[in-house]
Amino acid sequence: MLVLATATVAPAQTAPGVTKAGAALSSVGTPAGHKGVLDKYCVTCHNARLKTANLVLEGIDVANVPAGAPVWEKVVQKMRTAQMPPAGRPRPEKDAYASMVAWLEGELDRDAVARPNPGRTESLHRLNREEYMRAVRDLLALDIDVTSLLPADDMSYGFDNMAGVLKITPSLLERYLAAARQISRLAVGNPKLPATAETFRLKADLYQDLSFDDLPIGTRGGTSIKYHFPLDGEYTIAVEPLGGGAEAHQLEVSVDGQRVKLFELGPRRGMGAGQGYDSEGAALDVRTMVKAGPKTVAVTFIRKTSALAEGVREPFLVTHAEGDSRVQPGVAAVTITGPFNATGASDTPSRRRIFVCRPAAPANEAACARQVVSTLARRAYRRPVTEKEVETLLSFYKDGRDKDGFEGGVEAALRRLLVSPEFLFRYAADPPGAKPGTSYKVSDLELASRLSFFLWSSIPDDQLLDLAAKGQLRNPGVIEAQVKRMLADPRADAIARNFAGQWLYLRTIEGSVPDVYLFPNFSENLRRDFRRETELFFQSILHDNKSALDLVTADYTFVNERLAKHYGIPNVYGSHFRRVTIADPNRRGLLGQGSILTVTSLADRTTVVGRGKWIMENLLAAPPPQPPPNVPPLATNDGKSAPKSLRERMEQHRANPVCASCHNRMDPLGFALENFDATGQWREFDDGRPIDSSAVLPDGTKFAGPAGLRDMLLGQKRSIVQALTEKLMLYALGRGLEYYDAPAIRRIVNDAAASTYAIQSIVVGIVKSTPFQMRKTEVPATVASHEPTKTPVGANN
Repeated sequence: MLVLATATVAPAQTAPGVTKAGAALSSVGTPAGHKGVLDKYCVTCHNARLKTANLVLEGIDVANVPAGAPVWEKVVQKMRTAQMPPAGRPRPEKDAYASMVAWLEGELDRDAVARPNPGRTESLHRLNREEYMRAVRDLLALDIDVTSLLPADDMSYGFDNMAGVLKITPSLLERYLAAARQISRLAVGNPKLPATAETFRLKADLYQDLSFDDLPIGTRGGTSIKYHFPLDGEYTIAVEPLGGGAEAHQLEVSVDGQRVKLFELGPRRGMGAGQGYDSEGAALDVRTMVKAGPKTVAVTFIRKTSALAEGVREPFLVTHAEGDSRVQPGVAAVTITGPFNATGASDTPSRRRIFVCRPAAPANEAACARQVVSTLARRAYRRPVTEKEVETLLSFYKDGRDKDGFEGGVEAALRRLLVSPEFLFRYAADPPGAKPGTSYKVSDLELASRLSFFLWSSIPDDQLLDLAAKGQLRNPGVIEAQVKRMLADPRADAIARNFAGQWLYLRTIEGSVPDVYLFPNFSENLRRDFRRETELFFQSILHDNKSALDLVTADYTFVNERLAKHYGIPNVYGSHFRRVTIADPNRRGLLGQGSILTVTSLADRTTVVGRGKWIMENLLAAPPPQPPPNVPPLATNDGKSAPKSLRERMEQHRANPVCASCHNRMDPLGFALENFDATGQWREFDDGRPIDSSAVLPDGTKFAGPAGLRDMLLGQKRSIVQALTEKLMLYALGRGLEYYDAPAIRRIVNDAAASTYAIQSIVVGIVKSTPFQMRKTEVPATVASHEPTKTPVGANN
């Protein structure tokens, strides 16, 4: 059993509240084993007054557990993670300990069934940037990158879809207005669109001597750009080359696989700074006619032999590494400019989606406009629309129609729709006449929106919306079938990219820059590969309905040739990712993946604390408290005395009592992963000294290495599943979890045990849970001020 002690000991005093609790427990006739557990704890409290992370049981009434739910949920959380009693204090027998936890949970869960408390989500929940982008895609069949249109969103509880921080400001509203103008013009194909230039710049440390999976066979380097051409017309594609040498090269530019231009790059003129390639005496740009719609622009080099001359040392795998003997050009940037000489917009996916009818004559335009606007509004507002809402949009249509004809009117109505609060916000209203503080079921339409934004980060499709509009979403078996259908849909990649991307810190890998001298083979290619591996891994577990425990135990992963070489996996060739079986037990599960190991490291070394903290928070549902102020930094080797290993320096750091209480829990978990360096490669030595990956927990549990750590974690299967469930629930609700959410989470975990914790059973459990399906009415401020203080689930308070 993992002991996670966080207690600090104060001078000895009695704890009358705990003694009363023991007496109360005896008086109500609860099982004797429970009283024994409390007696054991009372003895400890009589010997020394314990404050376990500010948790004080003084005055708590055991005879009425639900009345003290905020405190008892803390107790349950600490006992489940073996933090009570703290390490070194008398501990009850295992069976009595487990019985006490089960009894407390039973009392709390029975009360939750009798008096459900779903909590209260925000009345207005703005779509975040990712949700806005996906909603536009699904509404208009228009894939655009909105990062240049809208700013990044604030994060809370580790996610950027938390309603509490998704506010609107005047400057942000202006950005939405500008975005709506640009999106509506692109979607409709406004013939008056001016020529614009958009530059796509590649990262400087992207290694381009390899073939890329999204580029043609027989090529190397370059980039593939998914670009929406707004009108039929001419566009200029300009290429900025990078680096080079004494040999000639061929650079191909293609649109949707059709070659547009093959540039002949002669040897570089001189070797000084700023000296570029000869390219038939002309700039590296080409103007070509392109039909409107989404296309793929590919810019890449025709591959030459990669054989090296005998006697040349094997080079590093990055072009910027010191001593690289290969000097081939790459692509620094691509700029697409246009349209020029536009002839209008042909049949594009967005125009097909928008124009569900075509007026045969001017007299038919009003009726067709109404049909177009009504169809778009129903999807955008995620519900049937009222006549007044349609008339509001039609008034904008009429203004646009008078200036620019039928399509101009539709564009104006679409622009208004994209900035309407009904589109930008998810709105929740209490039922008329409902009493303050009462719980109610959300409408089927709101439930449909909750479900689609949870699984797709986007709006409901027609099937889901139709069921909700008919009031059939809660019919037996319907919502379960919808969850499984939606998880099988390609749009469910949002779970991997948005949920897993934030839960597992994958988004932060973009900022990981390992020291180039210590890790000369690390590059942008590995960043991409790391993230792609973990996304595919999580997607496969979700799509195939594997056990949530596979996150830790899976003997498979997804790699391409470069990543396989980084891991030491043989016989993998090519740039495409494929599933492989992992023979090395140390490399299995998330804890053997480069993404996790890199984002929990520093630029020049691993961090035992960072990795241990990550495991506690994301796999054990036991996040450590925030460090106290003025914590002394980890000592460094000064070069004067004999150098100390990282373990020796960490032990010196733990000698500080202020640091010890947390580090005694975190450090052993991190030490077990020390054979992985700061980029996830296996190593046996650090600074020339053998690595010691053995670890001992405060309760005496011993293990060594990643395989031993995994086996230890499997002794706490429930904690792993609970950690995942809490994060998924947090993401699904868009608000922080409170003590009253804990019974729902326990029920989900308990129900999932019957399917060996199949991950889709956890998702279905969340969707069917009280917090997801219900909402509490608003409580006046004067009443709310007397309610118990909220206690976040899993918070180490």
